[in-house]
Amino acid sequence: MSRLPHGVTIVGPRVEGSEEILTPDALAFVAQLHRAFNPIRTALLERRVERQAEIDAGASLGLLPETAAIRLDRTWRVADPPPDLLDRRVEITGPAEPKMIINALNSGARAFMADFEDSLSPTWSNVVGGQLAVRAAVRGALAFDSVDGKAYRLGPRVAQLLVRPRGWHLVERHVVIDGEPVSASLFDAGLHLFWNGAERVARGTGPYFYVPKLQSHREARLWNDVFVHAQAALGIPRGSVRATVLIETIHAAFEMEEILYELREHSSGLNAGRWDYLFSAIKTFRGPSAPVRNVLPDRSQVTMTVPFMRAYSERLVLTCHRRGAHAVGGMAAFIPSRRDAAVNEVAMARVREDKERESRDGFDGTWVAHPDLVPLATEVFDGVLGAAPDQRASRTAEAPLGAEVPGDPAALLDLRVDGGAITEAGVRLNVSVALQYLDQWLRGNGAAAINNLMEDAATAEISRSQLWQWRRSRAVLSDGLPLTADRYRAIRGQELALLNASAADSGARLSEAASLLDALVLDDRFTEFLTLPAYELLR
Repeated sequence: MSRLPHGVTIVGPRVEGSEEILTPDALAFVAQLHRAFNPIRTALLERRVERQAEIDAGASLGLLPETAAIRLDRTWRVADPPPDLLDRRVEITGPAEPKMIINALNSGARAFMADFEDSLSPTWSNVVGGQLAVRAAVRGALAFDSVDGKAYRLGPRVAQLLVRPRGWHLVERHVVIDGEPVSASLFDAGLHLFWNGAERVARGTGPYFYVPKLQSHREARLWNDVFVHAQAALGIPRGSVRATVLIETIHAAFEMEEILYELREHSSGLNAGRWDYLFSAIKTFRGPSAPVRNVLPDRSQVTMTVPFMRAYSERLVLTCHRRGAHAVGGMAAFIPSRRDAAVNEVAMARVREDKERESRDGFDGTWVAHPDLVPLATEVFDGVLGAAPDQRASRTAEAPLGAEVPGDPAALLDLRVDGGAITEAGVRLNVSVALQYLDQWLRGNGAAAINNLMEDAATAEISRSQLWQWRRSRAVLSDGLPLTADRYRAIRGQELALLNASAADSGARLSEAASLLDALVLDDRFTEFLTLPAYELLR
């Protein structure tokens, strides 16, 4: 590799394409971002720890009194969406891998989110390869030839490209700047901006992002500052960058309007992220002062129609539309089966019901995980949108400017699920899914097909956090017996034996997955993100 910039060290092995993507100029730009913004990032992460300690001691969440003026100010709106990001009725998501990128861009969806976060296992080769693939896709040159001889090429009309970098809490250990690992957020976004920002602008579009895991408007402000700095440094027009924020923490649900405000010249809306949101609720209200009612039932029973999830989605739509932003709905993760028509029929009916609810509720678009779901989701949203690109004007009158968004914010905190129950089957499902996903993640696959669903790290997070919550609170299952540590161990052992018996190859890392899951579930301290200890196990 060419001479590295001062203070920058590559500690990862040489992988295919690393010399091409990690040039001295590219690394110098990433180092510039890291030096300017990493101190703020670490301070914000420290504030997360402090806020959690306050909640553990009995504090709660609510609308911020110090930002009331932003919520009541009738004069501001986010920037109008660029023409090529106006219609977002169906978006498909998946890891930033060549085959996935080509299939998704060719799927007929309006947009595709190339993911460096929850659906990409951050092996060094995956991260570097993902950047190379995105760069080629931006230039229309991405190609992939599979081992079975099938050729994958981009079609004449492709979906709009968005990129999701990793969250503020993660680092990229393979690049060290001034003696510390680089922020994974700044690394992922920085490389994409360096290689593709000006190219996207020259092609009449712009670098578009999804931003994950925010907990506060101050964290959104940091992203805005990064975008302003990067655009100036790269010589591209201010406002070329657009970012959609995933509201997937319960903290951010109380700061939706402030998040839009901080990013307003770069904002392209908010997205409802179901599993991470539930994970955040468990994680946030885990302390000794948390009420018993906050112990959630089997995750299959915590649907988007339960009251606190309805309050979350309705607040998101109203908040977005009163500020001119897009509201994007959640994921349909079903993988259609070409061998089981009965499974397909039931699953497709559920997907249709979910997308009909979102479209009726005013969402401007939705997410799917598989190309075969694009036609169904498009049909549903076409039925509501017609020729209109979105529903941003449809419910504005319900949330007039100069007043708070209607609805009781306290409804976000009432996590009761009437009639909900914790069952042994639910425990077993969480154990099995967590083991299977962690096994795949440790082997370098961040988007795993499990039980006809495309699962990512968010599913593993809700699975392991529920197991921790049930074990920690000695929750009584529907059979009248509590989930003790011993009962968990017995169930985990049985599920692990079943998976080992059906393992198709010798590359499985199920034993390591089991050890990791045990640590996550049995430690009385809650691990903030499973990807932090899991990252140390990646090869």
